[in-house]
Amino acid sequence: MRKRNLETCFSPALYEPERHAGSLVVVIDILRATSAICTAFENGVASIIPVATVAEAREYKEKGFLVAAERDGYVLDFADFGNSPFNFTPERVAGKTIVYSTTNGTGIIKLAHSAQYIIIASFLNISAITEWIVARDNDVVLFCSGWKNRFNLEDSLCAGAIAERLLGTSHYSTICDSTHAAIDLWSLAKDNLTGYVEKVAQRSRLRDKNLDDCIPFCLSMDFTQKIPVIRKGILVATND
Repeated sequence: MRKRNLETCFSPALYEPERHAGSLVVVIDILRATSAICTAFENGVASIIPVATVAEAREYKEKGFLVAAERDGYVLDFADFGNSPFNFTPERVAGKTIVYSTTNGTGIIKLAHSAQYIIIASFLNISAITEWIVARDNDVVLFCSGWKNRFNLEDSLCAGAIAERLLGTSHYSTICDSTHAAIDLWSLAKDNLTGYVEKVAQRSRLRDKNLDDCIPFCLSMDFTQKIPVIRKGILVATND
């Protein structure tokens, strides 16, 4: 099997869809979108429809869909709930289809449309995600959602953790400076991830809004083996 190329993109502003046609794109937004998505599938959601705009989310709500939607951490006035993973309980989501729109994470799913695979990653499913990626013969892009087109630390740390595991399998190679930087950041943080994340801007934003109760959970490893993947524009869980 050929060596596959591994790249990391730190911001939607840097992503080039035409360069990554046919690749496997790993969407990362750990505080909180991709952690919430992984939690929803572990708790039995049937599917999730990611939408980029508030207008789209509102239209789905008017059609009778259950909607999880937020901007800057605040639940939108028409939404049923926001994007804390703790909102996606089995009682609320099991067997249902949910429309989902967030400040950063759901928009980049649309941006990655040219990829052969688009999957959702977090610390919560990191081992399952790594194994699933290795089983495919695709070049890989670790796509960090960032914060409003800017770099962020938390997604870069998760990208570094995934990159370290992938490069450790010997199936991958990289000459991507962003990948090396992500791994270096992860090396600094991994022995005390919770302590390192204290300096993260999103950690402060969530604290200021009393929305930070889920952060220790979002930094937990291997809560789930579920692998959310886009199929015809909709997120479903897959093991194939």
